[in-house]
Amino acid sequence: MNAVAGGGSFIAFPALLFTGVPAIPANATNTLSLWVGTTASGGAYPQKLNIPRNILIPLGITSLAGGLCGAILLIHTPARTFLRVIPWLLLGATLLFAFGKHLTGRISAGISPGAGSGAVIGASVFELLVALYGGYFGGGIGIMNLAMLSALGMTDIHAMNKLKVMLGALINGVATVTFIATKAIFWPQAIVMICGSVLGGVSTAHYAQKLPQSWVKGFVIFVGAAMTAVFFWRGYR
Repeated sequence: MNAVAGGGSFIAFPALLFTGVPAIPANATNTLSLWVGTTASGGAYPQKLNIPRNILIPLGITSLAGGLCGAILLIHTPARTFLRVIPWLLLGATLLFAFGKHLTGRISAGISPGAGSGAVIGASVFELLVALYGGYFGGGIGIMNLAMLSALGMTDIHAMNKLKVMLGALINGVATVTFIATKAIFWPQAIVMICGSVLGGVSTAHYAQKLPQSWVKGFVIFVGAAMTAVFFWRGYR
């Protein structure tokens, strides 16, 4: 799913919960597998990033800072509270997945290429919020980052995807280190998920270019909506 259209967390995260992993360790374990898959997928974009350092460095710093703060916030969130928040996080991630392309299109259509200091500051603040959310949960951060890069005036989708992967790797990477340090990872499940993410990404990379993405995206939205409904029912019954 991630190789073709994304949204693998809509299956991986609930699967961990349904097999008995507590909510916060399930989210931490899923973040670890997301980080491995995101980092590995960076090689699929051979484009060189000709991005000024005055843009790249602030975005990298805010990604690390936000990811760390989000992970710490998750660790200190009571499990019962997180269970009540999960349906809203899934709903937000599903809506972002479904309508994210329209969001990036509207933003990029209204902003001319080129990023001044004001745009860089605004993008850095936005990236800090995205990274905070990403360290806490993670679903939909790629779409958020694409929207931000469009607002900066980037038009090369391949370069945007590579930068999106890099920022996502920073966010999930620092969150993963935090989760490992606080012993929030369930390692038997994590090892299985890491193997699955690597094997799935490698084996489907070729076919991902041939399958109709609209079909897979529709399936992902259906799964996301179904999981959202299930968790609303479980959390508020």
